[in-house]
Amino acid sequence: MAENIKAGNASGRTPFSLRLSVLPFLAKYGTIIGLAIMIAVFSFLAPVAFPTVSNFVNVLNQASLGIIIAGGLTVAVIVGELDLSIGFSASFLGVLVTGLMVWVGLPVPIAILAVLLVGAFIGFINGVIVTKIGVNSVIATLGTGTIIVGLNFAYSSGAPIAMGVPDAFVNIALGRLWGVPHNVLIMVAVIAILWVVVERTSIGQSIQAVGGNPVASRLSGIPVDRVKIIAFMICGACAALTGLLLASSLGSGTTSAADGYLLSAFAAVFLGSATLRDGEFHILGTVFGALIIAVGFNGLAIFGAPTFYQYVFQGAILIVAVGLSSLGRLYAAP
Repeated sequence: MAENIKAGNASGRTPFSLRLSVLPFLAKYGTIIGLAIMIAVFSFLAPVAFPTVSNFVNVLNQASLGIIIAGGLTVAVIVGELDLSIGFSASFLGVLVTGLMVWVGLPVPIAILAVLLVGAFIGFINGVIVTKIGVNSVIATLGTGTIIVGLNFAYSSGAPIAMGVPDAFVNIALGRLWGVPHNVLIMVAVIAILWVVVERTSIGQSIQAVGGNPVASRLSGIPVDRVKIIAFMICGACAALTGLLLASSLGSGTTSAADGYLLSAFAAVFLGSATLRDGEFHILGTVFGALIIAVGFNGLAIFGAPTFYQYVFQGAILIVAVGLSSLGRLYAAP
């Protein structure tokens, strides 16, 4: 035994140090490994139902809206802020788009454009409150989210708007192109745009710089407040798109339909920060995080697990996500 210890000391790699060396690897690739393990286990336990092309397309379709809203949230988080209003905004804007078509009689494209602009405007308001008034983003967006809930009930009286929704609007989410659901194609387009904006444009570089060090960014001439407002507007527009696509999928505007997307979006974003990069929030990582949640939900549904297991799974995933994100940042620190 003494010889083994001496040998370990001589090589400079004791069993303890070897264990420590594994932690940075897990912090960077643990989520991808976890996703692969989940797919392997579900495929082994349900070889007929789970590992099929149709089921994988179904998983992507189920994950598409969560990826869109989480992608927008990622931009806000990269800039160093949080937006707790996105779920409430998505619910309200899903009701609003149906109301504009059914009650006001607006054409489908005009109603969609109007709702996207409203979503961006909500993000603008959040950004102004945070940057110009100086309210913490958690408090600011929680407050605006609560106001939006009230506006939602005032607009719809709490009742779904279902009668008279145009078929052209419903077909946006329910239609398919080359066998691929429209929601999946829209999600791919949105994620591609967000990735290009964040990773390949000057505004994206400013967003990352502000999130890394706002004081240094301001001293270097970056308009920090404007950049943060733009990030909130992107987040709000993605929430609006999620809400209207959800309304299209349901064929109605329902008061609280998208409220649950808040928790899953944060879980996806924090899981994503522990994917491929050392604790950094990024668009591609968020996609992996959302896919982990979608695969988990799909597996639970295939095995007929009670609904409460979904809440347990989602809460546990959020805790694991924050833990892995913190671990990644710890080992990325010099």
